Amino acid sequence: MSTIAKPEIISEYKLHDKDTGSSEVQVALLTARINHLTEHLRTHRKDFHSRRGLLQMASRRRKLLDYLKRHNLPKYNELLQKLSLRK
Repeated sequence: MSTIAKPEIISEYKLHDKDTGSSEVQVALLTARINHLTEHLRTHRKDFHSRRGLLQMASRRRKLLDYLKRHNLPKYNELLQKLSLRK
């Protein structure tokens, strides 16, 4: 993920001015990294080390989304729609 995209993602999903680590921001950043790595793996099918990293990121995102679902259901639903997760 390029350094240009990260500040844009943070500014879009932050809850307040100094927010860089809320669940919403973390999920959005992980989603961007997952999408980028998925494109990489489409061309490099045998890159198993990156595939393992992708699975770890997907698991971490799932845990953050579960946390958000337990603590703030409306925000969870809004985030899923915004990131176009779950078809």
